[in-house]
Amino acid sequence: MAERGQRKTEVGVVISDKMDKTVVVRVERLVQHPKYKKVVRRFTKYKAHDERNECKVGDKVLIIETRPLSKTKRWRVMKILERAPEFVPEVKEEEAVEEVIGDDKADDQA
Repeated sequence: MAERGQRKTEVGVVISDKMDKTVVVRVERLVQHPKYKKVVRRFTKYKAHDERNECKVGDKVLIIETRPLSKTKRWRVMKILERAPEFVPEVKEEEAVEEVIGDDKADDQA
């Protein structure tokens, strides 16, 4: 059996995981502006197949080119390189104090 050619791979960040078994990955590349010669960041979004729905928003992933899986999906998630940190919303002390004060005023009026 003949060897397959080298497949393209990209590293990017998951920006959406709302679809079933599909994630949107944003890949960053640096290009030099043709006239001004400044290095500019360019982004490309790829839809990638995530078989086990493991990827979450913010994860850094390695994707590999594959056969067309749907109209727009031509990449697969090969592995998750770095997990996104868990976000825990914090309640500020000022907000908590205002809520307590607001409750006291409501009790006084009743």
